[in-house]
Amino acid sequence: MLETSARLLRLLSLLQTHREWTGGSLADRLGVSPRTVRRDVDRLRELGYPVHSTTGTAGGYQLGAGAELPPLLLDDEEAVAVAVGLRGAAHGGIEGITESSARALAKLEQVLPHRLRRRVGALTEYTVPMLRAPGGPAVGAGVLTELAHACRDLERLRFRYAAHDGTPSRREVEPHRLVTTHRRWYLVGWDLDREDWRTFRADRITLTPPHGPRFAPRTPPAEDLAAWVSEGVSTRVYAARATVVLRVPIEVAAERISLSTGTLEAVDEHSCLLRTGGYSQEALLVHILMLGMDFEVREPPELAAHISRLRDRLTRSLGSPVPPRGSPGVRPPAG
Repeated sequence: MLETSARLLRLLSLLQTHREWTGGSLADRLGVSPRTVRRDVDRLRELGYPVHSTTGTAGGYQLGAGAELPPLLLDDEEAVAVAVGLRGAAHGGIEGITESSARALAKLEQVLPHRLRRRVGALTEYTVPMLRAPGGPAVGAGVLTELAHACRDLERLRFRYAAHDGTPSRREVEPHRLVTTHRRWYLVGWDLDREDWRTFRADRITLTPPHGPRFAPRTPPAEDLAAWVSEGVSTRVYAARATVVLRVPIEVAAERISLSTGTLEAVDEHSCLLRTGGYSQEALLVHILMLGMDFEVREPPELAAHISRLRDRLTRSLGSPVPPRGSPGVRPPAG
């Protein structure tokens, strides 16, 4: 009986990889005959696991979705990954999942072997999360779910939207994808009234169902949607824009510049391009200076002229320049 139970667990673990297995492949993995595999599959079905089967040369077995969530079999690395993910979910900017994540984590830790509980516990005990600032942007889990379903089902969305200055508007959008950073969620969709692709902060969306009708998918605005959204929220949205060369490798720049503040492109192993924006040239220049990196302005020329005027003003603020040693009228120090 113990051998049979262990074999059933092994069979269930294989089926949970969500690939279709032939009877022969399962028999080879389990070291049994195809007839035993068929009997074990029937036992799993009796226990409530929806194992689908197809006949013929291309037939096989696959675990389907059931009416209830059956127990999952996780290997060591999967169990640790799930536990860590549940702990981080509470700080991911999604409202309403803190309590459910804690409940799920408690259930998982209760059944984890001692060696895995120690691994998860050590990671938790010696990790300090950088929490989202109070009042920062957050989006409801229900809103994200509804947005994702509309993207999947090609269903038009109707919602109220608040711009960055609070100005409200009503939108009708053909949703395409959700794009997420470590702090924010964005919806990319075709705005029917503006007849163009737009990016919407999910935490500023108030859905106003009913939604629909269905629509034919359009060609997306870019292959790399993450880069497209990053450029939109960090550059295109601002009146003042700039492209500068940073005299550091792109890996170094990426440690200081997030997707929401600028886009980076490698020039060579020692420098990279930064494209960014700001509400004014002054604000844009302060942002670049605060990076603490040597840079060269590529465009616009107005920004370079502004830096030149600022340089002269800063020089005047230091008073009369000190003549260099050896200049006429400058005595050498007494020896």
